[in-house]
Amino acid sequence: MTPTSGPGDQFVQSLARGLAVIVAFDDEHAEMTLAQVAQRTGYSRATARRFLHTLVELGYMRTDGKAFALTPQVLRLGTAYLSGLGLPEIAQPHLERLSGELGESTSAAVLDGTDIVYVARVATRRIMSVGISVGTRFPAYATSMGRVLLAALDDATLDAYLEHAELRPLTPRTLHDAQTLREELRRVREQGWALVDQELERGLTSLAAPIRDASGNVVAAINVSQATIDGEPQIDAARMPLQETAAAIGRDLAAQDAAG
Repeated sequence: MTPTSGPGDQFVQSLARGLAVIVAFDDEHAEMTLAQVAQRTGYSRATARRFLHTLVELGYMRTDGKAFALTPQVLRLGTAYLSGLGLPEIAQPHLERLSGELGESTSAAVLDGTDIVYVARVATRRIMSVGISVGTRFPAYATSMGRVLLAALDDATLDAYLEHAELRPLTPRTLHDAQTLREELRRVREQGWALVDQELERGLTSLAAPIRDASGNVVAAINVSQATIDGEPQIDAARMPLQETAAAIGRDLAAQDAAG
């Protein structure tokens, strides 16, 4: 995430505020009252009320008169991006084959600000306390796919990320010190893969590899997630198939670009 100098003369503040109200809702805040939305956005109750009721009128929000929640229509906001990206359609069959080979859940994600966003997924079983689907977001620093993507950033962009990200311990094992994280990202960059063992959630291990475009730039990441067995991550059998799958997706993306 590259810092900016501030809004320019083309900045539409009302649009920015409306989007801020939408993104205030997440897995932990799926339903909120007016007061809670005002607190999370930093807006006055009057301002939050206007945006909430506008979103209700447009069909992006629903309310029972007291609490507000997003409706499925909000997914339309991301449809154009996902379809234009091409990655989900290309990655999905590869992820299905990898999942079938390893018997584990597989996913693909891209970096968005300080988070990763899932753009494709094959789930064999539920391995987290929260459900994961396309569009799910997690803090990049505590995920294997996030670390692969962060490791590919240039120094200035990584500095900006570490300045803006809220690094906090999600479990007792989470790396949340900026310098320690920077050192781990350097190792991820050198070895070409990332392992996160019970840092996002207890009992969950995830192994990730980068997807590169025709120019060698990292554009996404894929992972294999599994329950930790006997306290030790099981990575040896998964690492090579994972990296081969990431390379295959990259070749397909390059072929699509060449054809286009």
